[in-house]
Amino acid sequence: MSNILLIDTNFSSVPIYNCLVRLGHSVYVVGSNPKDCLAKCVALYEKIDYSNLNKVQELIKKRDIKYIVPGCNDRSYMICAALNHDGRYPGIDTTQTTATINNKEKFRRFAQKHCLPVPALLSPEEIGTQWPVIVKPVDAYSGRGITIIQESDRDHLSIAAARAIEFSSSKTYIIEDYVQGQLYSHSAFIQRGQVLIDYIVEEHCTANPFVVDTSRVRYDFSQQMLMKLRENVRTMAKELNLQDGLVHTQLIVKGKDYWLIEVTRRCPGDLYSQLIELSTGTNYAENYVRSFIDMPLAILSSNESKLIMRHTISQPIDCILGFIKFHTPLQIERLVPISSAGDKVCASPAGRIAVLFAKADSVNEFNNLFNATLERKIYHVSPDEYARDNYAHYTIS
Repeated sequence: MSNILLIDTNFSSVPIYNCLVRLGHSVYVVGSNPKDCLAKCVALYEKIDYSNLNKVQELIKKRDIKYIVPGCNDRSYMICAALNHDGRYPGIDTTQTTATINNKEKFRRFAQKHCLPVPALLSPEEIGTQWPVIVKPVDAYSGRGITIIQESDRDHLSIAAARAIEFSSSKTYIIEDYVQGQLYSHSAFIQRGQVLIDYIVEEHCTANPFVVDTSRVRYDFSQQMLMKLRENVRTMAKELNLQDGLVHTQLIVKGKDYWLIEVTRRCPGDLYSQLIELSTGTNYAENYVRSFIDMPLAILSSNESKLIMRHTISQPIDCILGFIKFHTPLQIERLVPISSAGDKVCASPAGRIAVLFAKADSVNEFNNLFNATLERKIYHVSPDEYARDNYAHYTIS
């Protein structure tokens, strides 16, 4: 048994925490928000802003921490990389590698150098007839600060740049070709630079155009494209000397072409791990934590291929939560509440109401459910009657 520090208290890290406990460890969790899920329910919670490296280092020494595990956000992983400056913790990449992966401009430059397919970087002078373009902070997350500029709105480029800078901790941004197509994620576990097991998930954004809220595992993804993605992962593993563990990539597919959009090494949020486990029967969360606690991956074969949809219930505008009214019968596999009645819920991505896992018994039934969810027709969120006077302008779409 070892003392382990999980650097995240968000609800999405609960499966990570539970897995570490099942493996027999004492798990401390650290974060600044005592209202977060793990902060409220874990006895070994330490209220510390983990961006304060000195405080975290003091905690590691005080609690005799042997291993550190990042949670489900980029900042958590970057803090782990900084704590691992001397290489004492397994499964954590160097700060240089972490910066290359997490900084959008650095990753685009790296990808271009090694012939990985990514959208073209553009300078304001290079845009010319290349429309539409997308403006992004180089180091923000969850779709914050992103703007799509059409040719008819080209005069708004400076406004988009200012907005991107506002959300960037380094006050820098990129302009790139806006590639359009279907969004997917490729989640791969690597060991010694080779992909041992991977998953393809189809992703959609319904409440916010830059925030994934609806997804499902795809079992019929092009095998030819999957082989290319695996080769991309092997290239990244070799050129960046990646540690064993998860390589999670978002990509856009159009026809036979695809572009890598973002790569992370931390566990995706909104209980992505549970979508994989409920759909395929494989141990995603456990394989995620194993590399950080010096254990080999446990690749257990499974013949399961269940029809499971993950949907984050959220809204495009601020609201006061009253209730959720469903308009269609659902087989609810799991519903994880995040907000309570009477809470002010901010617009996506800042606010979430619940994460819904629903299932179906047939492909036709599942497709109908999935399409209705994409059209935002399976439920509506009603504001609290007692708060209606303050939100009289609020209407449900």
